[in-house]
Amino acid sequence: MLSKQQLMNGITELNPTADLGWLDTFDEPALRLYLDHLQVTIEPRGTSWLRTHETTAIVCRRPAA
Repeated sequence: MLSKQQLMNGITELNPTADLGWLDTFDEPALRLYLDHLQVTIEPRGTSWLRTHETTAIVCRRPAA
């Protein structure tokens, strides 16, 4: 299991624009989920990403009016 600092370092390696101060506001499970997602984005096209229960398959909005 990676520490919070190791997760943040992994994220900034793949996304150098990620601010360490901002990343520090997230807990370890959220950082792990983001790092896993970033790692999938560098895989060849067609690689699948397992959607967790936190992310919905379909998102919709109701019109304001």
